Order: sequence, then C-alpha cells, then structure tokens
Amino acid sequence: MKDTFITALTIGRVHERGKVPHYGYSFEGFDPAVHVRASAREVNISPKAAREIAVTIKGMTLSKAIDLLEHVEIKKMPIAFRRHKLKVGHRSELQGFPTGSYPVKAAKAYLNVLHNLEGNSEFKGLDTDRVRIIHAAGYAGRTTKDYTPRAFGRSSPNFHQLVHIEVVGKEV
Repeated sequence: MKDTFITALTIGRVHERGKVPHYGYSFEGFDPAVHVRASAREVNISPKAAREIAVTIKGMTLSKAIDLLEHVEIKKMPIAFRRHKLKVGHRSELQGFPTGSYPVKAAKAYLNVLHNLEGNSEFKGLDTDRVRIIHAAGYAGRTTKDYTPRAFGRSSPNFHQLVHIEVVGKEV
C-alpha cells in the first residue's frame, strides 16, 4: 500500500489518500435481476424537504414521480409536509393533508436521481413505463462547517447538513 501514510497525531489509525468513500444502500434485499437503483451522495439540500419528497414519491411509477417533481420545480404542485409541519403554510392544492411547501432545490436533486434511475432501468432492459419506486430515502450525511464573521472579532456558526438520496425501483 504505497498510498497510505501514518502520522503521529493519528495513533493507530491509517489514512489513505485518493480513496473515494464507499457508500452502501439502506435498502435491504436488493436483487440485481429485478431491482434498479440510483443515488446521489452529499447533496446540499434540506434534509427535511428530502425526507418529505421521499415519502411522497415512494410507491409511484417512475414517470408519475418525474411529472410530480417537475410540477414542484415550477411551483405548480406542493409537497405535503407531514412530519416537519410546524410553521409551514397550508396549500389548497393538497388533498388529505393541509400543510405543504415547494422544495424546489430538493426537487431538482431528486429529478437528477430519477433520471439516473430511468437510464439505469433502460440499460438493464426494463420497461421504464412499468418501473415503480419501491424505496426512496433522503437522510442526513456529513455536516459542512462554515463561520460568518461578526462584530468585535466574534463569529457565528453556519453549518450545512448534506443529504444522501437513494431511490430503488422495480418493474411491475
């Protein structure tokens, strides 16, 4: 291993340079013959919006989910905020759950993942019109730390929680 180096500060730990981290999937029981998956790692979007979009698109067909997120992107259709609903306005377009929002930045990130899933399903030879989303997850990744300078030599933290997005589909 000529890439590895050991420093005195990291007693007992080996750091490797130039290695890309390997991420697993939270979906268990993946069968490569039946399922197709796509992911985006460390995306700078809201974890709350990512979770609500994942709950909304789970169970939809791929084309219906893409249409929904394109409507969210142009603010024609809101996403229902079921868990993170405090201080969120009501939307008349929603049926069954009143609070919702238009998470445009998160919708763009999910659209990229869904287009990737569509391409992966075409590559595997699956019919993209019959692919249904059976697993969608958006969960917190690492935190980027930034500080904003303030008066009198102080600073305020400005931390950003990055998000991992995973989508798994199956032809039905």
